[in-house]
Amino acid sequence: MNAELENSIKLTVEGCGCRLYDIVNTRENKNNILRIFITKDGGVNIDDCASVSRMLSPLLDIDEPINGKYLLEVSSPGLERKLKTLNHFINSIGDMVKVKEFSTEVFKGKLLKATKDGDITLQLENSKDTVDIKFEDILSASTYFVWK
Repeated sequence: MNAELENSIKLTVEGCGCRLYDIVNTRENKNNILRIFITKDGGVNIDDCASVSRMLSPLLDIDEPINGKYLLEVSSPGLERKLKTLNHFINSIGDMVKVKEFSTEVFKGKLLKATKDGDITLQLENSKDTVDIKFEDILSASTYFVWK
């Protein structure tokens, strides 16, 4: 997908009072799927998803994101979501996260800090110890929910 279309999608989502979290192209059961994940303060509801979908459909009819037939899905990224960008980390401060570094070391704990410079600090799970991680050292990361 080109940067211009991504920006148009972002502006459309923002025009509906939400924030663009991620855009994912995938294939399931022989169907091409374009998933648009949105967030907003207070949480996303079904009406938000429907509104964004209605506004995006004409835009995507003109500038098709995928060659051929595809399904458009608009939803919340959920409680347990992948953290791919630095902004994902910044917006998840206070959440429980699992971070895997390129060195294959895995850290789990509360996200205390994430800066625009790429400095991330976790308070390790069940400990008062903290660990500092550079964003560029992260292979994968996601939030997780602790059931009590």
